[in-house]
Amino acid sequence: MSAPKRNFTRRRGPVAAPLADLVGPTIAEMCGKAGFSVVEVVTHWDEIVGPDLAARSMPIRLQWQRRPEGAGTPEPATLMVRVEGPYAIEFQYAAPVVIERINAYFGWRCVGRVALRQGPVPRRTIPVAPPPPEPAMVTSVRGELERDLGPFDDEALASSLARLGALVRRERRQS
Repeated sequence: MSAPKRNFTRRRGPVAAPLADLVGPTIAEMCGKAGFSVVEVVTHWDEIVGPDLAARSMPIRLQWQRRPEGAGTPEPATLMVRVEGPYAIEFQYAAPVVIERINAYFGWRCVGRVALRQGPVPRRTIPVAPPPPEPAMVTSVRGELERDLGPFDDEALASSLARLGALVRRERRQS
């Protein structure tokens, strides 16, 4: 009699799931409790309102009007936003733009007004877009500068001088 054959195939462990799949439902549940039925208001705040407004504000809650069951289209919600004290008046003037941007982002009129709450806003870093590539004329002027003056220790200074030199050259050619 021969010994039973063993199956030497490797068992695969659990497949790793993307972090978004694990965290997404938790964030959705947490935001739902705070009145955010549309989680993107929180997760995409910087993109929706822009870096200037997002730096000193954060959405707190989306407050919907109570309505009877089956009453049709819901009334637009009130967005509660925490804003730093000195910045509140500026944000108040920008509120119509914020409402317009949010509604355009979602494609329907979900926010009708913004209510501000003054308070501290946690600091966060907002990514800065890299500078655009230099045009050919600026690159040639920069090459001449480095040839005439030598290399620069400060890259920002070298770029600024090269742009200034390119502008001066263009103005001279036009006149």
